[in-house]
Amino acid sequence: MDIKEIQNLIKFVAKSGASEVSLEMDDVKITIKTGDGKSAGENTTIVQQMPPVVAQHQLQAPPPVAAPGPVAETPATEKPAAENDNYITVKSPIIGTFYRKPSPDKPMFAEVGQQINEGDVLCVIEAMKLFNEIESEVSGKIVKVLVDDSSPVEFDQPLFLIDPS
Repeated sequence: MDIKEIQNLIKFVAKSGASEVSLEMDDVKITIKTGDGKSAGENTTIVQQMPPVVAQHQLQAPPPVAAPGPVAETPATEKPAAENDNYITVKSPIIGTFYRKPSPDKPMFAEVGQQINEGDVLCVIEAMKLFNEIESEVSGKIVKVLVDDSSPVEFDQPLFLIDPS
């Protein structure tokens, strides 16, 4: 194992956030201890042993990079609660690609301002080459379409706002 491989190993261990890693191969034993709880400027110590000689190297390892924690996400399509209280949100039951038309040359299933009835098809979501019709579970007027045509959608992602009154 040459010095370049050791340096790459140090960088990898530092980025992983591990406080200590030991590696043993044939006649080589390497232990890497990162600055767990120490100041960022301290060195990482590596001991490489080859019988009967012991070699010690002081190499500067980059400080461990903390993985970004969970960030509270607010969907861009979400409106203030008071404005959406009277609306019913139609959500995607599956992951796939959202389409507002049955085919490119056909009209859209539902437009903003259109009155719809329970059971009317609002859109299709393609998943694994299958086109799944998404039907309205309520009657009312479409207030807003929350997804662009031909966009990928996630499970439970809001698709439409419907005013049931």
